[in-house]
Amino acid sequence: MPAFRLRSVPFILIALIISLPVVALIGAGLEWNANAGQILREMLETVLPSYAATSFLLCTGVAVGVTILGTSTAAAVTLFKFPGHTFFEWALLLPMAIPAYVVAYAYTDFLQFSGPLQNFIRLQSGLEGRVLPEVRSLGGAILVFSLSLYPYVYLLARTALSERASQLMEAARMLGAPFKRRILEIALPLARPAVAAGIALALMETLADYGVSSYFGIQTFTAGVYKAWLIMDNKTAAAQLATLLLGTVLLLLQVEKMAQARMRFANLRSGSTTASDSQPTTLRGWRGNALAIWCALPLLFGFALPVILMLRPLLSSDVSVPWDRFIDWALNSLRLGAITSFLAVMVALLLSFSLRNRHDIFTKAATTLIGLGYAVPGAVVVVGLLLPVTWLQQYWPESQVGYWLTATVIGLIWAYMVRFCAVALQSVQSGYARIPQSLDDSSRMLGVTGLRLLAQVHAPLLKRSIFAATLLVFVDVMKELPATLVLRPFNNDTLAVMAYQLARDERLGEAALPSLALVLVGLLPVIMLSRAMGKKPLTKT
Repeated sequence: MPAFRLRSVPFILIALIISLPVVALIGAGLEWNANAGQILREMLETVLPSYAATSFLLCTGVAVGVTILGTSTAAAVTLFKFPGHTFFEWALLLPMAIPAYVVAYAYTDFLQFSGPLQNFIRLQSGLEGRVLPEVRSLGGAILVFSLSLYPYVYLLARTALSERASQLMEAARMLGAPFKRRILEIALPLARPAVAAGIALALMETLADYGVSSYFGIQTFTAGVYKAWLIMDNKTAAAQLATLLLGTVLLLLQVEKMAQARMRFANLRSGSTTASDSQPTTLRGWRGNALAIWCALPLLFGFALPVILMLRPLLSSDVSVPWDRFIDWALNSLRLGAITSFLAVMVALLLSFSLRNRHDIFTKAATTLIGLGYAVPGAVVVVGLLLPVTWLQQYWPESQVGYWLTATVIGLIWAYMVRFCAVALQSVQSGYARIPQSLDDSSRMLGVTGLRLLAQVHAPLLKRSIFAATLLVFVDVMKELPATLVLRPFNNDTLAVMAYQLARDERLGEAALPSLALVLVGLLPVIMLSRAMGKKPLTKT
């Protein structure tokens, strides 16, 4: 046992380093003194009810939106065949490629008071003033998040329905249940845990967002954290707000885990059935066309239209494209993405290998700590990372820790590791789950042990998982905004930061270039996911 503990020390240290911001934040949030109590009372009397109400209304609206869009489209492509059925199976994932704040920029430029649509309506109708509702509003944010995040529900619900619904619906048919009843009482209840898990993931993304809420002027908890820290210079208030946000996110994470656990109850034996009702029902005529139109709407408004709207100002003759600066932004983003993805995959590989060979409590604890990172919003990570620096500077003014974390990319990469190491860990562990333990036993009998086992046996079998992990972390780093805004060193702007700043300054034509670059990068994991689901996008119609 002591040997196991000694071997686990490096992994425990890595886990503690990666989870330090979260631990520091919880410690600061639980710290209670007269000053903290006064600040909390002032927040309760002033901003906290507004933050809570806005966040609640935003999450409620997004939950309803993603549930309707995700569940209905998943049921449509799984249970029915209609014109464009094969195309929509993979195309409905495309809105995942666009960050929500890019969708917000696109629609703001098009729908605002001085935008082309309102100008056209005023010109044609003779009306004056505002003719459309304000896009920068709570309702606009709900619409943007619903269009951007519904694929979480669609993907999980589709998987649940395709794996479980067909055989149980066939059994219900044999018992005499009509088709409508089979859908309402068999298919949709089977998808309920998957829908709950998808909603939880979408709400975690909503609460973690800063780009949309800040750009639309919505006072959510995330915006409040940044306001308290950067504008009010009140670290205690920022820590308390971040702790409340962290608690909410962890609650959603627990809901998602419970939903995922419930999804296992209906795992049936593998194999397919040839019964007619186990196959999608073919719809023709107006029913099939109506279903195709319904599936086309979220794809149109969540992907196609935002891309077109971003291309319009970019191609305008009035916009001067800063190609030299764009190359610098792109190189900074690529460098940060490459470094972070490499480190995250290395940590995931070593930790997964250790967990496969040793099931001691220390290695499991390290895995659990790192696995929590993805649920932590960027704003929370920033506050949790800077709090220890502040404490250290108070007790050790001569320390250069603050400089190394804020004036170099070390702090930024650290924040990225906190958030996205869990992504790499999940991908690598899923790859390890497909490698039989007997292969390890055979290798050890041949004298291949330790890191040689990892390098010579496991690594070749994990190529796909390693590639997927690298790609997913890379893309997440490219799109990350909240942590990058605060922790980036001087003259190290990224594509995400510049897209946000240019859009904030109403320079949407210039913001279109980095925004479209992020969309292009985001297409990579979507294509990979489509192929993993057995589809070939871009080749089927």
